[in-house]
Amino acid sequence: MNNKIESGLFGVAIGDALGVPVEFKTRTYLKENPVVDMMGFMCWHQPPGTFSDDSSLAFCTAESLSKGFDIEDMALTFVKWMQEGYWGAHHKVFDIGGTTRHSLARVAKGESARNSGNFFDEDNGNGSLMRILPLVFYLQKEKDIEVIYQKVKAVSSITHAHFRSVFACFIYVVYCLQILKDKDKFEAYIKMQQVLSGFLVDKKYNPVEIQLFDRVLNNDISQYPEDNIHSSGYVLDSLQASLWCFLNSDSYEETVLKAVNLGGDTDTTAAIAGGLAGIYYGTENIPEKWIEQVARANDIKDLAERLSKKIN
Repeated sequence: MNNKIESGLFGVAIGDALGVPVEFKTRTYLKENPVVDMMGFMCWHQPPGTFSDDSSLAFCTAESLSKGFDIEDMALTFVKWMQEGYWGAHHKVFDIGGTTRHSLARVAKGESARNSGNFFDEDNGNGSLMRILPLVFYLQKEKDIEVIYQKVKAVSSITHAHFRSVFACFIYVVYCLQILKDKDKFEAYIKMQQVLSGFLVDKKYNPVEIQLFDRVLNNDISQYPEDNIHSSGYVLDSLQASLWCFLNSDSYEETVLKAVNLGGDTDTTAAIAGGLAGIYYGTENIPEKWIEQVARANDIKDLAERLSKKIN
């Protein structure tokens, strides 16, 4: 299990670091100047191998879970990152989303993590989806889909409490849980759709919201042409793009480079897709040079070991 945790955490961080230098570049620009390896500086003036808030908050999630499931502790760990650069690639923060910043400011002032998240329509950036992966490992032995949903909801809602963000995280977590059962990725995708379909049978969720997930839940997202896949910071775009990249690639390297080269929110799309590809292909199939280049590699290995000890 430790190998899966390690490959998942590195999967997120390396995808993130590959995308950081070209964040906000257009797809057209990246078609002409594709990212093929780790680069530095450019957008955020950071050295090669630097991961962003995506990985930092995923590592804070893992750090908190290595002590047990406690969203108050998790939220305070996020605040520690925001205020002190805890789990920053270079112990400082150079990027933070608006919804995340506002929510964590509430926690810093003493608000409970149960009530800290933003929940309006415009609060559906990808800030909770990008950090949700470690929860997958914590929930691996959980059989009750309702429990899984409630825990995903609690973790997402620290910052992103709108149903759309929560449900995007839920889909991603359920898919990752299927992959951890050593299923083929397409088989796991179909199984995830079946699990979600069963889960929704007796729910009274807003049908307009559920309809937004139609491409992922009722169709095959991998079959859409690239022009129909958007890679902005909107949570639905990030979910669709990351699944699309993962299902249309045959290796970790291909998955994350495809994600980065979609343009837009390059680091986050690649972090989310990289988490999937990491747990699917394993550390041994992530290029060694990237593992060596990514910031805080030894700390990431140590974190994976601590989380593994807690949940095994």
